[in-house]
This record gives sequence, C-alpha cells and structure tokens, in this order.
Amino acid sequence: MNTTLRENIDWVGHVDWNVRDFHGYNTDRGATYNAYLVRDAKTALVDTVKGPFAGRLLARVAALVDLSRVDYVVSNHAEPDHAGALPEVMQALPNATLVADAKCLAALAGHFDTSGWKTRTIADGETLSLGRRTLRFIETPMVHWPESMFTYVAEERLLFSMDAFGQHYASSGRFDDEVPVATILDEAKTYYANIVMPYGKQVARVLQQTANLPIDMIAPAHGVIWRSHVPAILRAYADWSVCRRAAKVVVIYDTMWGSTGEMAEAIHEGASRPGVEAVLLNIRRSNLTRLATEMLDAATVAFGSPTLNGGMMPMAAAVLAYLKGLRPVGKAGFAFGSYGWGVGGPEAISEHLAAMKWEIPREPLKARYRPTAEVLAEKARQMAG
Repeated sequence: MNTTLRENIDWVGHVDWNVRDFHGYNTDRGATYNAYLVRDAKTALVDTVKGPFAGRLLARVAALVDLSRVDYVVSNHAEPDHAGALPEVMQALPNATLVADAKCLAALAGHFDTSGWKTRTIADGETLSLGRRTLRFIETPMVHWPESMFTYVAEERLLFSMDAFGQHYASSGRFDDEVPVATILDEAKTYYANIVMPYGKQVARVLQQTANLPIDMIAPAHGVIWRSHVPAILRAYADWSVCRRAAKVVVIYDTMWGSTGEMAEAIHEGASRPGVEAVLLNIRRSNLTRLATEMLDAATVAFGSPTLNGGMMPMAAAVLAYLKGLRPVGKAGFAFGSYGWGVGGPEAISEHLAAMKWEIPREPLKARYRPTAEVLAEKARQMAG
C-alpha cells in the first residue's frame, strides 16, 4: 500500500474495513481514520485515530521516526474518531506539544484529562515552521464542529482538510487515482449529505476563504486522498453547499396495505420522462443514509404516508426528523397518501415540509381506502404536467 503523499509526508492512519454504523450513518463500504506524519527539522503528527486503533497508529509512526523525535501533534478536530487516540499518543510521545486552537483545546479537555499535556494554542492564520516546511492553520468553524480547522502546507500545496472532502470508504489504495473515481465521488456525496449538509453556508464561506490557495492535494480525515481529481471534488462541494438542484424527482413513501405504494408508483411513473431522473424509495426497504443522499440534489420530493392514528406512519416521521436536522434547502415538495375513516397522514407531512421552508406547489394528494385506476392516472398526469 502506497502511503507517501510527498517526500517525508506519510499517511499513518487506520483502515476500518468492518465498521457498518457511524452514529446512525450506514457505512456499507467501511471507513478510514486518517492521520499524517510530516518529517522535517521538526516532526509533526497531524491528527490521530479512533481510540481502539491508537496502537496501530503509533506502530506506523514508529516505523518512520523514533517516537521521542515527534515534536508536535496537531489536532484539527476534537471528535473522538480523530482525537480518541490522543491520551495514548501523548503518553507515547514524550517530547510532543499538542497544537490546536482554543476551542479545540477546550473540547479536548471535556473529553480527556489534558492537564499533563504540553499544549500550544494557535489562532486563525498562524503558522508553525517545521524547517523547510511551514504549517498554516485555517479555522473553519462549523465545518462541521465549532473547533474545526484546516492545516495547509504551502511549500507542498497540500491541504489537510479535516472532515471536509472526506468519504467513509475502506480501500487498499490511499489515493483517488488508485480506486474507481465514480465510487469515491458517490461516497463523498453520501458523506456530505449525511454529515456536512446542515453547514452549507459555512462550507461556502470556507471554499471562498481557501479559493486563492494553490492546492495540488487534499488529505481529508476520512477516505482517500485527492491528488488527481481535486477540481472535481471542489466543484462538487460548491454545488452541494447550496443543494444545487438537478432535474431529479425523488418519491419517498411508506405504505400499510399497499394503497400509498400504488400512489407512489403512479407519481414516479408520471415523473419519469427524458431528461429527468426519477427515484422511487420505500422507506422501510431503504435507510436514512440513502434517503438523505438522494435528497441532496433533488429538485422535487414527493413524500407519502397513509394515515395512522391521525398522523403519518412512524418511519415516515423518523425520516422527516432526520431531514429536518440536515436542513436541505431549495427544494419543492408535496405530500400524498391514502386514508380510511380519518385523515391526517399526508396533512402532517405537508406541515413538516413547510416547516423546512420548502416550496409546496400543491395540496396533499389523497385517496380514500384504495386508489381507483382513474385516481392513479390523475396522479401520473399531475406529475407529468
């Protein structure tokens, strides 16, 4: 496995092939926890790994340099998947100073007993010379935690980007040209949709902030390192930060006895035409990760549920609660569903969509008990129109 980014700059992280859940995020392709070692007159370790893998990180570092010769440990982000190994790492590196901004140091002190650690507080724009290379620190608050930070090596045109531009993706290749690019762009989109989407305004600001930096390589905290497709991931982030709409309709539904499912299929059929991507997703045969990812670039979302106890089905409510937290913007959406002796399901969905400040182009589409052929044809015609 090639782990060298530049001369004396190496990946020393861990590939987690078996993780399948990341606080509710479905990681079907595993994950990585990336850390990087920069060796110069001074040596710096940029980020660490999840706590259980501290020993593997230290073994990789020790294979490159005596542990007593590591001068700095840079913490770009205090979340435990990157900082969990810090207690073991700081104990194993007797001469290392932990370098982080004030918010990060405060967050780390909330997770660990840092009283015995040597620390150095840095500010936005501050630099740290390692010799012929210089680390420049760029604070990126709320991308995606308050203490988040980038570290930039100007001499190498290399950006250590923390969680930004990352993917939950385990592979034997460490670089974007060693794996299928379509796969990693898809995983980057999934990562953005489920973790970064709520912070689109902050992402747009950071992209503007770093627009004038010469960047040949982006080394994120998860997934592969971008060196051959840097423009592609930067363009994608620019689009995702504003939830740029594609010609795409997503039909999401839950169903009890099949009636709402028939309506969903009719709506999907009406939306399916040349030049339009139409996606049909049954909530209980999909997962929150996939649903949010499909939502990211959708122009229109049709969301269906039958009425149950005067409201929507429980899993439909769970999806809407998840989406509310992710805050997708610029969408049009409407509700649909069947009902029996009492109404409430589609109406409750419509209220949720309106609360997310989506455009609501029509009243909920409803059918009592089982939709007739005429009703289904009308639903299809309404979508086609």
